[in-house]
Amino acid sequence: MKLKTFGRHGKEGVKNLTRNRWMSLASISAVTVTLLLVGVFATLLMNLNDIGTQIEEDVEVRVFIELTADEQGQADLREKIEDISKVSTVEFQSKEEGLNRLIDSLGDDGEVFESLKDENPLNDVFVVKTSDPQDTIEVAKSIEDFKNVDKVEYAKETVERLFNVMDMARNIGFAIIGGLLFTAMFLIANTIRITIVARRKEIEIMKMVGATNWFIRWPFLVEGVLIGILGALIPIGLVVFGYDYLYTTITTRYPTLFIDLLPVYPFVLKVSGLLVLMGMTIGLWGSFTSIRKYLKV
Repeated sequence: MKLKTFGRHGKEGVKNLTRNRWMSLASISAVTVTLLLVGVFATLLMNLNDIGTQIEEDVEVRVFIELTADEQGQADLREKIEDISKVSTVEFQSKEEGLNRLIDSLGDDGEVFESLKDENPLNDVFVVKTSDPQDTIEVAKSIEDFKNVDKVEYAKETVERLFNVMDMARNIGFAIIGGLLFTAMFLIANTIRITIVARRKEIEIMKMVGATNWFIRWPFLVEGVLIGILGALIPIGLVVFGYDYLYTTITTRYPTLFIDLLPVYPFVLKVSGLLVLMGMTIGLWGSFTSIRKYLKV
């Protein structure tokens, strides 16, 4: 496409916006509201996903070694665990370390257990982590059958509930975002449809003088993209400043919070780019589907 022709399509697209200014304003407003909601849900979803990943990474399998197992037995057990393809790390924790951690975690009350250091009743433990936290349950069940294993702990109910909640939250978030985007595309398509109806005679004349289908379509596609971009500006501003305020507030007032939000930068840049891309995409798609269905050329 020649630069001059492209410029003509751009001017026509801008004119289309002004010709139907009220419908264009309604579409831009609809896109603004939609992308604002999308931005909020995307921010929540991305942080929820990151928090879930942080929690999942802390999920571990604790393999309690039988008290009767000698050094060779422990070595053989470790080798079997490391041979499991889904295992990423295996860390040995002696019963002395376990007792010291117990005493430290109880603070002053831990002094009661000082007397157990001479006759430590705890087990040596292998702390096992999987490459994918979702494989924790499967790996734990495999280890239970190994020789020299006293018991295996991995907070079964908590882990299963965590994975179920995370999957449900992700699915709900994607469904809501998908519904919002569909709504915006529908509204933009209606705006372009009204423009097409209003200019039908002009379009017929253009066809009669030899204008191609794409020559006629391009201004409407430009209009849709412009609606999408303009509709993304306010959501971007609100999401950027709103998230920066939220992040600053949480990190300054609750520095010991056990979860970490995604850093403001480059997170807000990614969200901004995502909103612009979504705005352009839904604008382009709304225009394209409307032209294909209602523009009979």
